[in-house]
Order: sequence, then structure tokens, then C-alpha cells
Amino acid sequence: MNNPLDFSNRTVLVVGGTTGIGNATARTFRDAGAKVWVWGTRPNAADYDKEEDSDLSGMVYQTMDATDYDHVRDYQAEFDSLDVLVLSQGLVLYNRQEYEMDGFRRVVDVNLNSLMACATRFHEHLKKSGGSLIIVSSSAAFHATRGNPAYNASKTGAYGLCRTLAQAWAHQGVRVNGLAPGFIPTRMTAQTTENEKHKDAAMSRIPMGRFGTPDEMASIALFLASPLSSYMTGQMLVADGGLLL
Repeated sequence: MNNPLDFSNRTVLVVGGTTGIGNATARTFRDAGAKVWVWGTRPNAADYDKEEDSDLSGMVYQTMDATDYDHVRDYQAEFDSLDVLVLSQGLVLYNRQEYEMDGFRRVVDVNLNSLMACATRFHEHLKKSGGSLIIVSSSAAFHATRGNPAYNASKTGAYGLCRTLAQAWAHQGVRVNGLAPGFIPTRMTAQTTENEKHKDAAMSRIPMGRFGTPDEMASIALFLASPLSSYMTGQMLVADGGLLL
């Protein structure tokens, strides 16, 4: 019996796969046998060596600013086929920076506009392979986040993009699904998860009584790309320990 979670001889690209949830996802696909490519913004893979939540061993790293849309469009792929595209790039700005237009544009560029740029760049690859596109959004797409209007709007937009591309590309054999994590300790959420006051307040809202882990989110991405979810498209799976309840 074939293992539906075996990705041997499959090619996976994880945009934003250098740290946090993105890196956990890249590692999970690597450990499942896939040939994994990772896009990050630093010049070399070695530039991430000091990051505690980064492991790029056994992967192909390439420097790419996903908000440089001309560069994304003109990228010459070094792989012949692409089975899974994971869009995990993300940015949040604190201290009311997102209430300034420069900050607002910057966050929306990373969290939403670059998703469309990457998705359309590799649409033909996914169409050819009958592959899967996975968009990492946030549970913030389902509730207000008073201090972060750009993060909220962009993550809500990512949910809408997931549904729309799923509908547009389903007849071409491309499945588009998404993941909406709750509180997951990463560099992006450190202002909450590493601040005792904010941490306790956040934890009190989670019925399961704990934060999630990047590896738990990565497991959901693996499921969404596998034959186990073959009749699913346009879905955004919320993994938040019950926060939205």
C-alpha cells in the first residue's frame, strides 16, 4: 500500500521557508522525501545558520524578494516540474507602524501582493503537474487585530485569494488550500509569545491552554498537499487551539 505522505520524487518550493512555520514546512516536506527549494531574502543559506528556528540542510536555497514582482516574473526555474508551492512569506509591524501608509503598503506587499505574484508565476508548473498551492494566512483573518490593520487586511485578503484561485484553477487540476495558524511562537509573534503580560492574556483565550508549534502547522500543510485531501480545494484550515471559539 502506498504511503500518501510519501513525497519522494516530488518537487516543493517554499517561499519564506527560512524560519518559523515556513522552515518547519520545508523540513517536513524534506523529511517526507521531497526535493525542496526555499526562497529567502538573505544572500546565502549560511546567513540563517545562527537562527534557532532555521534548518536548510538538504534543501536548495535561493535569494528572492517576493515583492520584487519583475524579478519573480522573470525567474528562470531550475526545476522541470513543481508539485507543491507553499507561500509562507509574512510580515507584521508593531507600534502603530501599520497605521502609516508606508508601513501599511509594505505589509500588504509582503502578505498579499507577493502571494499573487508567486502563484501566477508558477501557475503553469502546477497545472502541468496537477499540483497544490498552499497559502499560509492567519486566524487573524477571522477576527479584528486593533494594532495591526495591514496584517489583518492582508491575511483576510489571503483567505479570499485562496478561495478565488481555487475556483479559477480547479478545472485545470490545481488544488488551492490554506492554513490559518493561531498563536505560534516565532520571531513574528515574539512580541506576544515572549512578553509575560501579553503571553498570559493570549493564553487565557485559548481553550487548549497552549500555543501551537511550527511543526504542527507544517503537518497540516503536508496533509493539504497529499492525496489525503484530494477532494478539498478553496479551504482555509484554522489551527488555533480553539481561539476562535
